[in-house]
Amino acid sequence: MSATSVIDSLFHGRIRAGSRRLFWVGLGMAILGVVALIFPVISTLAVALFAGWVLLMAGVLLVASAFTIHGTGPFFGALVTGLLFVAAGLFLLFSPMAGAVALTLMVGLLFMFQGAVETYFALEMRPHRGWGPMLLSAIASIVVAILIVVGWPAISLVALGVLTGVNFISTGVGYIAVSQALKPAA
Repeated sequence: MSATSVIDSLFHGRIRAGSRRLFWVGLGMAILGVVALIFPVISTLAVALFAGWVLLMAGVLLVASAFTIHGTGPFFGALVTGLLFVAAGLFLLFSPMAGAVALTLMVGLLFMFQGAVETYFALEMRPHRGWGPMLLSAIASIVVAILIVVGWPAISLVALGVLTGVNFISTGVGYIAVSQALKPAA
């Protein structure tokens, strides 16, 4: 057995072993995607507020950790970084719609990265069943990223909600397809 065959077997074995979890993750993502599409403005606000809370908590942790660092330069570097995270988090929490404009662009970059990763994942699975839907999910993520860049900043009010919904649905369908294609024999 060649080294490539061994790696291929290990990869598919791990995916096959987790196919049940992959199915449920995919179903959950698809359901959340539909909800995001039904309520795009609320979804946009939810994404902005969630990002604000994450940045705020990360900033507080970074500020606290700065006080464990010895040396003036590293201390102030960590402190300033933490304070910037806190400021960004507070900005998003108190001005979620203004923050949505910046977040829309960042989500576009995230979707581009996700599309690249899913493309790699699909091509690694090829020629096994389920690779096609994963490749379609990757293409959808890349198309969503391009739509963000083309319509930004005018689409920011609903963009995060709609684009997150479309992305979650395509990812969910891709995960469900892979889970079904690699489901372990009963």
